[in-house]
Amino acid sequence: MSSGPGKLLVTLYGIFTVGAASRSAVQLSTRFHEAPLAYLLSAGAALVYAFITLSLVRGGEGARRAALACCALELFGVLAVGTWTLVEPSAFPDATVWSDYGMGYLFIPVLLPVTGLWWLRRGHHSPAAAGR
Repeated sequence: MSSGPGKLLVTLYGIFTVGAASRSAVQLSTRFHEAPLAYLLSAGAALVYAFITLSLVRGGEGARRAALACCALELFGVLAVGTWTLVEPSAFPDATVWSDYGMGYLFIPVLLPVTGLWWLRRGHHSPAAAGR
């Protein structure tokens, strides 16, 4: 992850970690009663983003496998929550990071796991790939 697209991927995951964690912390501490499901899902997204960020930075085969699993979980979450918010909007009186497939965030929440999965499957993360 020491160059180009890898750095961008780590940077975006880092930004989304801070953004989702900050947003959910404020919402959970000041307005939990308004939309608990949405705020808890945003907190969950922040945890997933943080784990992926740390795995990408750490490197190694174990971290790569963990990041792959988390990116797949993230993609599933974005698709499930995105669909849920469209099918049953009344369940979400306030938006989550993954509402409407991340539309409030320029669809980056749905693009990040796809890009992460592609990047990790191609092997760009490994020290051996850096020499290519």
